[in-house]
Amino acid sequence: MQVTDLFLVFLQPLNKAKIKYMVTEAAGVILYGAPRMTHDLDLVLEISSIQAEKLALFFPEDQFYCPPREVVLLELGRPRRGHFNLIHQRTGFKADCYLMGDDPLHKWAMEHRNKLDYQGNEIQVAPPEYVIIRKLQYYQEGHSEKHLLDIRSILDISSKRIDRPRLERMLGDAGLTTLWSEQFPD
Repeated sequence: MQVTDLFLVFLQPLNKAKIKYMVTEAAGVILYGAPRMTHDLDLVLEISSIQAEKLALFFPEDQFYCPPREVVLLELGRPRRGHFNLIHQRTGFKADCYLMGDDPLHKWAMEHRNKLDYQGNEIQVAPPEYVIIRKLQYYQEGHSEKHLLDIRSILDISSKRIDRPRLERMLGDAGLTTLWSEQFPD
């Protein structure tokens, strides 16, 4: 049985297409924190309309569900929260693709993303500060403890990678300083 890697099944075609992306959310936690189960990959894409037109070339329909180009172009036109999915047919793995739009946190993170070696492939990962901010926002919205556990694992495992003064500024900009100090008082 051939094992397919959740990361590479989506990231190799994106690298080949020269589309700027960054891995984030649960997969970011896996790379910066403790391993955990996930069957989807969360990505932020910086994609042009020309690249959107050609996306299906890199995610062919005999291997992937890729939305029609009209859908991708429609989502690309949204100033915020543009989104579409890619699905690997054989495994059912899914990539949730969020588009840059004019979200300032996306823009900052894309400019500061980390390039990591993953099984001999370069992959682009959102900075840990971004992953922490997004996880804390999700906790604030839904109060799921898993987001706090994810943040704690990043703090425990990747603390040297985190720019603490920048994180504190970002928490303030996002209105999360009080929540942060309540949940992470140390």
